[in-house]
Amino acid sequence: MHIDVNNAFLSWTAIDLLNKGYKTDIRYIESIIGGDEEQRHGIVLAKSMVAKRKGVKTAETIRDAKRKCNDLKIFPPNHKLYKEMSNKLFELISNYTPDIEKLSIDECFIDYTKVQKLYGDPIKFAYKLKKEIKNTLGFTVNIGIANNKLCAKMASDFLKPDRVHTLFKNEVETKMYPLPIEELYGIGKSSSKKLKELNINTIGDLANSNPQMLYKYFKNQTEKIINSAKGIDDSIIISKKQESECISNSTTTSYNLNSLDDIYKYLYPLVENVSMSLRKNNKYTNQVGVMLKDKYFKTYSHQRKLKNPTSSTDEIYKVAKQLVKELWNEEGIRLVGVSISKFSNSLNHQISLFEDVKEVEKDNELDKVLDKLKSTYGDNIINKASRLKK
Repeated sequence: MHIDVNNAFLSWTAIDLLNKGYKTDIRYIESIIGGDEEQRHGIVLAKSMVAKRKGVKTAETIRDAKRKCNDLKIFPPNHKLYKEMSNKLFELISNYTPDIEKLSIDECFIDYTKVQKLYGDPIKFAYKLKKEIKNTLGFTVNIGIANNKLCAKMASDFLKPDRVHTLFKNEVETKMYPLPIEELYGIGKSSSKKLKELNINTIGDLANSNPQMLYKYFKNQTEKIINSAKGIDDSIIISKKQESECISNSTTTSYNLNSLDDIYKYLYPLVENVSMSLRKNNKYTNQVGVMLKDKYFKTYSHQRKLKNPTSSTDEIYKVAKQLVKELWNEEGIRLVGVSISKFSNSLNHQISLFEDVKEVEKDNELDKVLDKLKSTYGDNIINKASRLKK
């Protein structure tokens, strides 16, 4: 199941204002949550349905929003409040299952399969959970139910607000195929634009497209996007328990990152930091993950198991770069994070015909020398020659 708060920032602000004696529910008037005028250039972070009907769009400037709504009420974001409301939501859900993967501050996946014998029919449970959230916390959610995460996410984005939708395997062709290509989860603006230029306008068009023809334009992403269009997804729920058994690091940027190269510049120091922690504890990682938060405060994450355990900065960075490339949907990024998990105490290296094991060992030793130098003289004292140009 995918659980998504309807218009989270505005709903949570509205509830807080009502609790403090504000006479109007801002969810039902022309209102927006406006970003910091100086730091975020005065953009719209969230808008009421009334403002939406007047043409107000998320991420447009507050100045443009005012032109569309004469009586527009503007409220500043309160991220401390949003964190508190988010915690209350996840605490409520955790009463039913520990298998929760937080996708962002206002949405998550849960693995219902493991608790279905306790709570019964998934659709009836979803309605029960939705009602409990509304009655207990005061805001509404959409819940998508499916056989995998991708389809659950797609289902929760169907008609809003306060709804339960299904997208099971036998419903993909009827419910998902007719949708515009830009509504496919994980497809960014530039990818959807290119697909439309190729006369692929719906998700069904992509599902039935020729992989060989698309490979010319999407390379190694071809199989992934076609499988997504078919509703195929084998990713697992990464629960809180699994997340705690990892080393992670992230950074929030002062401006939006709008290219892969910009994201990579922030990614490498993060990888260097977590890999140094790994080597300090004489551990090797078997899984690398990345996290991106876009300008709309939506968080996306992706993990990959490794063929061989490693503590090499360069090896971890190589995988992290590939994950970012697969995950990024061409929206401006304001936070970059990396994590490593599934640790082992030994290398247990599976030798490839095309791999020089001595080079791997040499690289590991070099990393350890660099760690000692940096811990003694500071992070900027030395870098690998391969990093200087970048």
